[in-house]
Amino acid sequence: MSVLNELIIAENSEELRDALQERLDIVEHKIKFIDKVPVCFLDTEGNPDISLAPFAMMSGAVLTTQPAEAVYVIFREPEKALDDLMRTVPGLLDDAWPAVQYNRVCLLADDYKLNKAEDAVALVEDLAEMTHPGHFIFGYEGDKWIRFTI
Repeated sequence: MSVLNELIIAENSEELRDALQERLDIVEHKIKFIDKVPVCFLDTEGNPDISLAPFAMMSGAVLTTQPAEAVYVIFREPEKALDDLMRTVPGLLDDAWPAVQYNRVCLLADDYKLNKAEDAVALVEDLAEMTHPGHFIFGYEGDKWIRFTI
């Protein structure tokens, strides 16, 4: 059983448990029919970050620590908001990365409390929406994450 499923089961409200499980089931069902996408998470120093691996895999990502191998590069730093990332990220981008060439760079705010089921499910949804545009629309783009274009 995944950490996320344990968080959902631990919720006191049966209604909330059911709603969260339904949201997660929707993502999991769609992902079965979509190709997995190579994704690299980087911090604001350009170092690979695998801390979100379980959530990324649930969203249909295959993690790589090499940005040159990634279809999507997602920048995230603990305790950093989107504005902080927007100031830092441009200096870290490499034009040789496919994600940069095809405008597939995303910035992810550190707004999620991953010990709360609702935030953890929202993170899976957001990662799915980032890496599978057109297949998922949950409506948090611009609030918790953005596509970063040069």
